[in-house]
Amino acid sequence: MTGMAWGALATNFAATAAAAAAVLLATFVIAVRRRLHRIVDIAWGIAFSAVATVTYLLSAGEGNEARRLLVAAATIVWGLRLSAHIARRSRGHGEDPRYTALLDKAQGNRTWYALRTVYLLQAALVWVVSLPVQMASYSAEPLGYLDAFGIVLWAAGLGFEAVGDHQLARFRADPANRGRIMDRGLWGWTRHPNYFGDSLVWWGLFILACGSAQSAALSVISPVVMTLLLTAGSGKRLLEKHMAGRPGYAEYAARTSGFFPLPPHSHRSKPGDDT
Repeated sequence: MTGMAWGALATNFAATAAAAAAVLLATFVIAVRRRLHRIVDIAWGIAFSAVATVTYLLSAGEGNEARRLLVAAATIVWGLRLSAHIARRSRGHGEDPRYTALLDKAQGNRTWYALRTVYLLQAALVWVVSLPVQMASYSAEPLGYLDAFGIVLWAAGLGFEAVGDHQLARFRADPANRGRIMDRGLWGWTRHPNYFGDSLVWWGLFILACGSAQSAALSVISPVVMTLLLTAGSGKRLLEKHMAGRPGYAEYAARTSGFFPLPPHSHRSKPGDDT
């Protein structure tokens, strides 16, 4: 990247931080009025889409046009699909137990505690995780074979996530499955096909930002942070803690990989196997 591009990128960083904050602050206002903080999950994908849109507009004339369009489209498609899915899934439900438990720890005003620990934190995470989207858009390098591999990873991740979500939604919609553990389709190969797919999406977007060593070094934090969030943060770890007491879950965990898809095994050694 040229010095001029780095200057433009710095402006982009400020603008995308403001865009992510704006989406999450608007969501905070709506959530407080509705007394329902779970809607912040819907805003997660929207915030990434906002960052991608702002970056695409600001990077005009700076980066390779095909790369700019590809990265923006990939991020927006992923983000809006995720937000739409969460909106459908949460319709008619009350507060998410995760946010109830979190806010019960508040010392002082619960509303301002939620603003700090949920909304502003998520805005910061959106900005950090979106670094490959921003960096790639300012790369003048033409698309090549490495980028094709990145798109394949992104597409595989999106497919894994979307198919997993669809399979789970169909399973839950059947009254005959009430109280049962979903262990069919992709859910028979990994306990979290949607989280695994999310991780692949961001490793794919990271590869699109690897046009230079500097860009790769700065962007690699994105897929690492996203993967840690999905496995050890607010994703897999909390969900499995919530599911642990359900009948049949220990047996399901014993035979099914915790993250990476693997053939079901009838004699996995430990229920907590996080393969």
